[in-house]
Amino acid sequence: MKKIAVVTVARSDYGVYRPLLKQIVAAPDMTLSLIVAGMHLMPAFGHTIDEILADGFEAAAKVELDLGADSPSDIAHAMGQATIGFADAYAALKPDLVLVLGDRFEMHAATVAAVPFLIPVAHLDGGALTLGAIDDAFRHSMTKLAHLHFVETEAYAARVIQMGESPERVFTVGALGLDNLAAVQLLNAEQIAAGFKVTIDPARPPLLVTFHPVTREYQETRVHMTALLAAIQESGHPAIFTYPNADTGGRVIIEMIEDFVAKEPDAQAVPHLGTQGYFSVMAQAAAMLGNSSSGIIEAASFKLPVVNIGRRQEGRFAPPNVLTVETDESEILGAIAKAVSPQFRKSLRFIENPYGDGHAAERIIDALRGLNVRDPDLIAKPFHDLPPASRHRAR
Repeated sequence: MKKIAVVTVARSDYGVYRPLLKQIVAAPDMTLSLIVAGMHLMPAFGHTIDEILADGFEAAAKVELDLGADSPSDIAHAMGQATIGFADAYAALKPDLVLVLGDRFEMHAATVAAVPFLIPVAHLDGGALTLGAIDDAFRHSMTKLAHLHFVETEAYAARVIQMGESPERVFTVGALGLDNLAAVQLLNAEQIAAGFKVTIDPARPPLLVTFHPVTREYQETRVHMTALLAAIQESGHPAIFTYPNADTGGRVIIEMIEDFVAKEPDAQAVPHLGTQGYFSVMAQAAAMLGNSSSGIIEAASFKLPVVNIGRRQEGRFAPPNVLTVETDESEILGAIAKAVSPQFRKSLRFIENPYGDGHAAERIIDALRGLNVRDPDLIAKPFHDLPPASRHRAR
């Protein structure tokens, strides 16, 4: 039996993980130890551990973090606190392998904490770029700390190998979040209203708005949100906002959303929709607006127009349904008009999602099943050298 510890720190990664968690539980040769941390345990972010428990999963360990503020100092302190908390969890659970996803600072702490225990780490979604966020640094660092790599595309696989990782340890599986599309039963407008207190008028489909801080430009968060909210107001479209993650500047966004919703009768806000609710609103929205990775990865499967704002997702491959603009009111307004136009919608009829076919979890399970997680050679990380290339030499 392989004891797999999976780390979840926020609604965003849990929604992606869900298909894989179900397959680990169902596997006769694996056991799941789910470590629940960070935003999941905080009422301010929806206390989403309730969703995890409602899905039938148990929290083998909980890692509480002080995320009451989001200054750079607060985030750095939370990283240290998280490292201690994950170390305590590993000491108690003694997993054979730790599985982490993405690029958040809490996930990085979980990866760092595994190193002294000599626990192999499997990392999902390496090789991507998000140039507007400090997440890039965490993601690439996690790649170098990890021993197995499950990536979304062949281009991302090439980047991970370029970083010196052995090709035999890099698996192109597709985007795990797309596995949810076949499993999730979409809700209609009445069910969305009953479950989330969000009203959708089919005659006036809303903009689904998810905007996170651009953490390399966090000082500009208020300026960014002012431009975004002004464009939404000017567009005349109803809007449904979801809350941002616990990043530097996130609380500014929440405050501005709440102020806007209080004044605008066509605007609604919900801290957390969950995977089913989020996909259901995506299926009924006029367009998606903001800078969430879901606009880059999942939205194409709904043939949903996306207005991707600013630099947070810069560097990711964007399908044709994505219109990328600067954080400027007039640019955002123009992109909204194009996104909701019948002509643009019609152009997306035959779009295919480049991020996979919805079978990533199966590929990950197959790779883990063929692995001897107790092999001491798995912890050793030889550097995969690429052919010499011309380079600038320092004088």
